Amino acid sequence: MDVHRHRNETPPERDDRNFAELLQELRVTQTGVQILFAFLLTLAFTYRFESLDDFQLAVYVITLLLAMTASVLFTAPAALHRLLFRRGAKREVVEVSSRLATAGLATLALALAGALLLVLDVAVGRRAGIATAVWAFLLCSVLWGVVPLMINRHAAQGRYDEKPAPSRSPRPVRTPDGPPPAEE
Repeated sequence: MDVHRHRNETPPERDDRNFAELLQELRVTQTGVQILFAFLLTLAFTYRFESLDDFQLAVYVITLLLAMTASVLFTAPAALHRLLFRRGAKREVVEVSSRLATAGLATLALALAGALLLVLDVAVGRRAGIATAVWAFLLCSVLWGVVPLMINRHAAQGRYDEKPAPSRSPRPVRTPDGPPPAEE
């Protein structure tokens, strides 16, 4: 049983739509990463930075590097697109960009946990910092990983009916192999 909803689009149109949707997702996540990265960069210039112990300094450096890595992973799809523009590689750009975004989310989850660990370790104590960092990482893992996998598994088990959704497009169905079918 084919559980995927069919759209009235050709493969190149699907690639364009998928890339546009991915870019929108990246716009949302990248803003948060940039704010986190800027926050971490400014910490080194605060008066309390010199009082960090070795553990806190290690957490800071690792978290700063994770935030930078997440930022690079989230901006890489735009660079890929720019360098491969009009080269007939849209499908490859979409596939690689999707993997980069997934790696960026994993890196961002670690960076968020690290930032919480650092701030709460300084403000409240190490035990609270570690507990909150673990909780934050687990929350990101569940919402960004487990939930999508569960939804995908339910969809694969035929949760949706076999009948595809009706097309909302006023144009006839197009295929990459030929002209649209004749209307009845």
